[in-house]
Amino acid sequence: SIGANVFEAQNAESRADFIHKMKIAAKEASETLYWLILCEQSPAYYYDANLKESLDEIIRILSKIIATSKSY
Repeated sequence: SIGANVFEAQNAESRADFIHKMKIAAKEASETLYWLILCEQSPAYYYDANLKESLDEIIRILSKIIATSKSY
């Protein structure tokens, strides 16, 4: 899950390990976005645009954390 990987990154053994765990969290967020898009396309599932907006923000935050961590 996104949250579990971010939580695990907080106890990373190195900067490289931190970046790796944050990248996994970002990939999990992308997968979640995929499922939200499928829900949006299907009348059988409830879809809330606010969820997608929140997830987009999470993806942007994770991307910025990764980029900033790489630059140090």
